[in-house]
Amino acid sequence: MFKGAGVAIITPFNQGKVDLDQYKKLLDFQIENDCQCLIVLGTTGEASTLTGEEKREVIKTAVKHVNGRIPVVVGTGSNNTSVTVENTRVAEELGADGALVVTPYYNKATQNGLLAHFGAVAENTELPIILYNVPGRTGLNIEPETVAKLADIKSIVGIKEACGNISQVLEIKRLVPENFMIYSGNDDNILPIYSVGGHGVISVMANVIPRETQEMCKAFEDGNISKAIELQVKYKKLFNLLFMEVNPIPVKAAASLMGLAKNELRMPLTPMEENNKEQLEIEMKRLNLI
Repeated sequence: MFKGAGVAIITPFNQGKVDLDQYKKLLDFQIENDCQCLIVLGTTGEASTLTGEEKREVIKTAVKHVNGRIPVVVGTGSNNTSVTVENTRVAEELGADGALVVTPYYNKATQNGLLAHFGAVAENTELPIILYNVPGRTGLNIEPETVAKLADIKSIVGIKEACGNISQVLEIKRLVPENFMIYSGNDDNILPIYSVGGHGVISVMANVIPRETQEMCKAFEDGNISKAIELQVKYKKLFNLLFMEVNPIPVKAAASLMGLAKNELRMPLTPMEENNKEQLEIEMKRLNLI
């Protein structure tokens, strides 16, 4: 799919509606600053509170506006297999380049259930599929052995791994084919996952520092490990602040401070608490982002 820094892009709102004009500006900002892939309608994009029609409009806008400049991957997962299949079919129909499919949440399927779920999605689309493992949100972990079995399915090409367990990522790397892509799902794990054979990151902080995030990835890929470490350390506090409240609350606040989007979220999410926002603003000023 891609190597380096992809962005889990925010969805801008204006008075309760998706702001597609501002969305186009965000897409351009990412491409102009070396983003390698756009991941739309993920957790950071507040997909869980968008209507079906809003999701279609977001996908259509992204595909048309990006116009093949970089890949557009659509978050299509849900905790209902038939809905996930339908979401993925729609993404394919609208011209997406790939699908990001999260583990079913709340239901807490068995590992056999995960094999059946992801297998059903793969059987019903020609799109490349990236698995998304984020136990902190779903209450469910994809075990390495399960990932290895899924990697045998031609259209399942990679995983976004946000388990936070580098040993698990290493075991996945040991079990999967060499061309199976492994992406960090946590911005503070970019280099650790690279170090065990990863290929990049699907990033939240790239919403505000896309060029710097890609620079970090490129430095590691080029063998300039000291520069990559320097950048990871430099932006570690920013990452901490971007997750001091649940994602995407802080990154929306950060984007608003940079004039990239309004600080508007869909309930049940609410704007960042003022004292936390002040800390974020101080760090962004220190980094000359605002």
